[in-house]
Amino acid sequence: MVWERKAQEVGRRLVAIGRDHAPAVFANSLGLEDMVLTDLIMQHAPGIGMFTLDTGRLPEETYRLMDQVAGRYGVRMAVYFPDTGAVEGFTRRHGVNAFYESVPLRRECCRIRKVEPLGRALAAKKAWITGLRREQAATRQEVTFSEFDSDHGLSKFNPLADWTLADVWGYIRAFDVPYNTLHDRDYPSLGCAPCTRAVAPGEDLRAGRWWWESGETKECGCHAREEQAVAEEDEVS
Repeated sequence: MVWERKAQEVGRRLVAIGRDHAPAVFANSLGLEDMVLTDLIMQHAPGIGMFTLDTGRLPEETYRLMDQVAGRYGVRMAVYFPDTGAVEGFTRRHGVNAFYESVPLRRECCRIRKVEPLGRALAAKKAWITGLRREQAATRQEVTFSEFDSDHGLSKFNPLADWTLADVWGYIRAFDVPYNTLHDRDYPSLGCAPCTRAVAPGEDLRAGRWWWESGETKECGCHAREEQAVAEEDEVS
C-alpha cells in the first residue's frame, strides 16, 4: 500500500530531524494527521518533544483524546494556554464571540489564543514538526516537506505533506491509532468548538473551519508562509 511506503519514509525523516535538529518539537493539534505523527514519533524518534495548544474553547472530544494519548503512549504532552490578561482584555472590548464579526477580529482572537502561545512553545527550539498536508486546503497546496520558518527563526518540517486523506485513514485503521470521534461525525478538520462545524459530502476538507469566511482567509496565523521562505527539501533526505 502507498501509505506503508510513505510511513517508512516519514519514520526515516523523523529520525533525521531528532538527530540533526535537537531540540525539535511536534505541534500536536490532535487531528487525524497529528495522531499518525504521534504514533510514528513514538516509534522512531521518541526524543522529539510534543506539545499542544489549549485555546480554552476546544471541544470536549479533543480533551478526551489528550487523555487517550497519555494512556496509549505513556506520555503527557506539554500544554500551552493563552495569556489570561490578553483573553480578558479582548472579550471585554469585543465580546466573547467577536470572531464572528470580522476577519480582523477573528485573526486577533487566533493570535491571542494560538499564535502567541505557539511562540512560547517554540522558544529555544531548533525545529518544529506539523501535520500539514497539501490536500488539506487551497492555502496549503505549496506545503513542502521542510522550510525555514522566518517568523520563529527555526526549521519547520511537514512530514505528511504529500499524504492523501486515504493514506491517513489507512494508517489510523491499520494500527488502531486513537483519534478524535468528531471525525466520525463529518468533522474532517478540527479547531475551537465555536469555529468548527461538520461538512457536507463533497465539501472542501476545511469548509467547516471559520465557515463564514472565504477560503483565502482560513488560516489562524500559526502557519503563515513568507514569500521569502527558504525551501530545504533535501535537508533530511
